[in-house]
Amino acid sequence: MKRKEDKYWTTVISPQNEKFSLGLGEVWQKRYLIWLFIKRDLTVQFKQTIFGFAWYFISPIFSTIIYIVVFGRIAGIPTDEIPQPVFYLSGICLWEYFSACLTSVSGTFKSNAGLYGKVYFPRLVSPISVVISKLFRFSLQLSTFIVVYIVFAIKGANIAPNWYLLLFPVVVMTLAMLALGIGLTVSSLTTKYRDFNILFGTIMSLWMYATPIVYPLSYVTNPTLHKIMLFNPLTALVETFKYGAIGAGSFSWSALLYSIGVSVLFLLLGIHLFNRRQKYFIDTI
Repeated sequence: MKRKEDKYWTTVISPQNEKFSLGLGEVWQKRYLIWLFIKRDLTVQFKQTIFGFAWYFISPIFSTIIYIVVFGRIAGIPTDEIPQPVFYLSGICLWEYFSACLTSVSGTFKSNAGLYGKVYFPRLVSPISVVISKLFRFSLQLSTFIVVYIVFAIKGANIAPNWYLLLFPVVVMTLAMLALGIGLTVSSLTTKYRDFNILFGTIMSLWMYATPIVYPLSYVTNPTLHKIMLFNPLTALVETFKYGAIGAGSFSWSALLYSIGVSVLFLLLGIHLFNRRQKYFIDTI
């Protein structure tokens, strides 16, 4: 009678028992998966399309034209004596990167349900790869802004960059953290409570108008509304970029630090909720 051979497992997958665990160590070990997900996102997104990556340029241009007609011509909202295409594009680039990241991350569980149910890997890899892959789109849209900026600068427009433009990497990183944190939080809640999908869509449609993108912050003269605007973490980020790149608007270190702090808190909360929910989402998705 043959003796039953002992079996030794090389890898043991078990649920996390810690009350507060981010699980970033496991994500770092499997960081090569992030690059694979990025390649997948960039390849699949515009597969079987005619214009392909050209949509990254077309989208902000169309949005700028609409804003010029609606908010510039019809509503007559000022732009702090900045050429309207430059003013609108500076805000559109930041907003579209933020909204694209937030929308994609918030649907992580639903969009990857089939994959999550077949194979195990650190689930955070997927939303992190989304935030990074959207940087490609953001860089192309930012190049559109730079071209328009140079054209108006040559024409003698009242625009000038300053040293605060060096804070641009901080602005982008904070945008990414905020989108990732809120997106993970929403994704964790919507797997069980589908009503949050409707609420989230409504909030996103209103959030842009609560951010100084189609109007300067100086246009809000009501003290109460002005304080509410500053409560929005996106306000300081948009104003910092506009102030550094164009030389118009306002800048405040305290407001920028507030935005960074809120983004970090949302990121920690989102990762924690996401890690807790990932063990049960396949039963409720």
